[in-house]
Amino acid sequence: MSEIQTVRGPVDTAELGVTLMHEHVFVLSPEIQANFPEEWGSESERVEDAVAKLQRAYDAGVRTIVDPTVIGLGRYIPRIQEIAARVPIQLIVATGVYTYEDVPHYFHYRGPALNDAVGAEVPEPMVDMFLSDIREGIAGTGVKAGMLKCAIDAPGATPGVERIMRAIAAAHHQTGTPITVHTHPDTKAGLEVKRILCDEEGVDPRRIVLGHSGDTTDVDHLAELADLGFVLGMDRFGINLDTTFEARADTLIAMVERGYTDQMVLSQDASCYIDWVDPEVMAFLPQWHYTHLFEDVFPYVLERGVTQEQIDTMLNDVPRRFLEGR
Repeated sequence: MSEIQTVRGPVDTAELGVTLMHEHVFVLSPEIQANFPEEWGSESERVEDAVAKLQRAYDAGVRTIVDPTVIGLGRYIPRIQEIAARVPIQLIVATGVYTYEDVPHYFHYRGPALNDAVGAEVPEPMVDMFLSDIREGIAGTGVKAGMLKCAIDAPGATPGVERIMRAIAAAHHQTGTPITVHTHPDTKAGLEVKRILCDEEGVDPRRIVLGHSGDTTDVDHLAELADLGFVLGMDRFGINLDTTFEARADTLIAMVERGYTDQMVLSQDASCYIDWVDPEVMAFLPQWHYTHLFEDVFPYVLERGVTQEQIDTMLNDVPRRFLEGR
């Protein structure tokens, strides 16, 4: 028997069921929210809206959601606990730091940044933070992180990005907690993940989800990453501003045809509310929600040769094996 931590406590991985491996409940800018509360509006209305949207996901068949909201994305676990208590979906939360370039200012004069100043090697404080979230729980809530999260985007492996990745690797080696990485496939950021996390830090690529792999239609590159052992996050269905519904779905079909069903997980990277996006822009993303896969994507791919068994593998078997470490 294997267990995974959820907001309501540990569950047997056999009970995970249909699992979306990359969704958010809220993505927020804490300083904006704290200083301009009118942006957020009514707390009770936001919570009620989240409960309703997560219930719709459950009604569509979803049983577990991995929410990789970490520092840099507005993580606030007490609110998530309140919502989790009212919906049957199991929520797995994460620890880590999300940035495309620099570490948060908090870390500028802490840890390795002080090595030269003090003439000695200073421990990385991020590692202890991640370990505390995994072992003791987040911010006194008792909710333990079940995933580690970092990011690398178009700016590439900046010093800040590398520093966070190496802290993530250290926490992974001490706990076995799996890793998800926001990546930018158009710049082949997955290969930098391989260099830093795998080649230099010794993380098994089978313990890493390369998030947002479905942002590209370069199937040869995706096959290259899968051949290295990574799990590919085809996890932004519904975000069709710079691509199309068909491009995302056809890329999934092509990867299934090439035999990579066992190395892909599915999601939409949706949220109940994200303050990064103007509501007027959201109007152009009508499919960006928790049930788009079930309502639109699966009928499309089933008509074009993907089987229900293959969909079930990507929704059930691959997430479970990944979270178990198998």
